[in-house]
Amino acid sequence: MTVRTESEWTLVSQRNARSVQTTIGWIFWDPQAVRRYGERDLPGGLGYIAARGAPFAGAGPSALIAALGSISEEAIRYVFELVTSKDEFLAIWRDRNDAVLEGLAAYAPEMLSALHDFGPQLWDVVAQLPLAGRPFAASHLDLSLPDDDVLRAWHAVNFLREWRGDTHWALVATHGLSGGEASILHNAWLGYDADWLSLSRGNSSASIDAAWRQLEFKGLAHDRVVLAPGLDLRQHIEDETNRLSALPWKVLGYETSIAFAERFEPPCVKLLARVDETAGTRYQPASRIRS
Repeated sequence: MTVRTESEWTLVSQRNARSVQTTIGWIFWDPQAVRRYGERDLPGGLGYIAARGAPFAGAGPSALIAALGSISEEAIRYVFELVTSKDEFLAIWRDRNDAVLEGLAAYAPEMLSALHDFGPQLWDVVAQLPLAGRPFAASHLDLSLPDDDVLRAWHAVNFLREWRGDTHWALVATHGLSGGEASILHNAWLGYDADWLSLSRGNSSASIDAAWRQLEFKGLAHDRVVLAPGLDLRQHIEDETNRLSALPWKVLGYETSIAFAERFEPPCVKLLARVDETAGTRYQPASRIRS
């Protein structure tokens, strides 16, 4: 048996992270999902928070703010004013499920067979992953999964996405950064216009200004420009996220992980094109190859 190096596993982790993100993330702006949220008097952005946060909603708004990292605190608290029970959150979660199946069939039908074929293996991986320090991902395991095999597999991919997300935010916290500060560093690392990423996540000007002040106090920015140490820190967090998030792929196995990439990448090209159409070409940066 070939023994793979840490570098090889990190590259697999980096590669498959894009497909995992895209398999899930396109639904955030999908018109059919947004329509369903609107029927419950939730604008698209608030519907996204409610649907994504439903598994953790019982912990309350402060816990969900901590779990989601860089999403607007004000928006999350407002969602809890509009959606006042666990049953309502779960109804919105089911709305998203319906939109997922509808959208995949319409825009990337080959994803249906990829999910069907890999679903059982992915759930085997999920069962072997450590949950300590990953409360948001873990909360998804308490929900009753849909009966549909494809949708069940989609939720396995979603778990891998949130498991990586918990890992990433633990690293952010380890380096003493807030979600707002992390967004500014990420924005600069991507080369986006100033504050674009923070604003796209609904954050207020006041909260963004406060994050800039903290970065300047730490020597990571000056006059609202991220300095080289800030960019280096953001790159380090990205590298460590890829390294620490290689575990699911190690459990799956190298050859099967490469097969996952080869099956999921083509339909993900189509799903990312949907993001370009429904949101814009800067959204979902985790799905894009950084230049």
